[in-house]
Amino acid sequence: MNPLRSVGARLSLALLLVVAGALGFVYLVVVPSLESRLIDDKLDELKRAAPSLARQLPGNRFRRPDFVENAAASANARVVLFDAISPPLSLNVVEDSRKVSSADVENDRIARQAALTLARASGTVTRGGERFAEVAVPTRAGPVLLLSASLHDALANVHLVKRRLLAAGGIALLLALVIGYGAAWAFARRLRRLERAAERIATGRFDEPVVDRSGDEVGELARAFERMRQRLAQLDHARREFIANASHELRTPIFSLGGFLELMVDEKLDEPTRDEFLDSMREQVDRLRKLATELLDLSRLDAGQLEVEHEPVSLRDAARAVVDEFGPVARTNEHPLEVVGGDEGLALGDELRVLQIGRMLVENALVHTPPGTRVRVRAGSEDGRAVLAVEDNGPGIAPEHAPQVFDRFYRVDGTQASGSGLGLAIARELVELMGGSLELESRPGRTVFTVALPAARTEQS
Repeated sequence: MNPLRSVGARLSLALLLVVAGALGFVYLVVVPSLESRLIDDKLDELKRAAPSLARQLPGNRFRRPDFVENAAASANARVVLFDAISPPLSLNVVEDSRKVSSADVENDRIARQAALTLARASGTVTRGGERFAEVAVPTRAGPVLLLSASLHDALANVHLVKRRLLAAGGIALLLALVIGYGAAWAFARRLRRLERAAERIATGRFDEPVVDRSGDEVGELARAFERMRQRLAQLDHARREFIANASHELRTPIFSLGGFLELMVDEKLDEPTRDEFLDSMREQVDRLRKLATELLDLSRLDAGQLEVEHEPVSLRDAARAVVDEFGPVARTNEHPLEVVGGDEGLALGDELRVLQIGRMLVENALVHTPPGTRVRVRAGSEDGRAVLAVEDNGPGIAPEHAPQVFDRFYRVDGTQASGSGLGLAIARELVELMGGSLELESRPGRTVFTVALPAARTEQS
């Protein structure tokens, strides 16, 4: 993989750009602003001093032998007096606190502007490669007074700041690159662990857990991966069990049917024995039919091709029909089975599917509980919903199994477990397809499966 396309390189580059942008902003905006502020402060200082000095200037030049020296010391600047001669306008240096040569300030731009406008002028000029802040004012005595202060020291500080900023910026960029790449490498390493975990899960290896104990987003993603791994492992285990169970459920009746057919063909049987064989063969065919129906319903639910009606259905009548249907089986297995509740429980749903769900729930109660367990089917209305509940006083469902009993292919381990593990999953999906819910409440001595459907009168109102 191209290293520049890695997450670490991109995060490092992003951090580098952020630091470089911040340094560039300081260098291009803050430092020039500092420089401008220093120049403005110097000009303001000269502007405050210039009017006072102009008023102190004697009109007679012979009375001001030490004026410029004293003024220069007071203003901390070079003081120059000009006589303006016109036309054309030219400046003549009369006095200069700098006792050497005044050639550098002859025809000074700031002094010339003050002489032309007869008003104060200020700004910066460059002489001999050095910048000066200058203020010039015309005086009542006639000459133009110029205050000129070097900006060398102030600008030297600014240049020092620039140099140090560049040095610190280089170090900061290097540290940002190193630290950013190190942090990004560690971050990318966590992502690569998740990638390897995803590859393992994709190939069907669910044995190794996904671990990341951090509390950030990657840690949350890792925990989501771990939940997915556990869920897929459970589904894979359930799928394998279902294949084994389905194979057994298919093989047993098929072998049984084959054996009965061979006996009926090869043996001379009396009528009672033949009738007994035929009854057993019908039972095996019923087992095959039930398994085929469940698989067909499951495939149609997955394909979204199973449609249900939304018509008024009496849940009390449905409960009585299911109890009448399973009455002989319940008596054979010594399960007291009865209908309780007097409310009709008029619901909006599909009558055939309601009966199918009732059969699944009652059959589960009869099969998964020991003989002598009482089973009650209750119909009625609760909280604006029509309710069909199947209750038994058996040992209940263990808490670790309760959240998964509605999963496809899931079968509770134990001597009482049987079937394909599809009944409750199909029942819940059918109930939800009719706009209702299927809920479980279980504890030792009481297990209740409750089907709640929209009430017919609520829909009609």
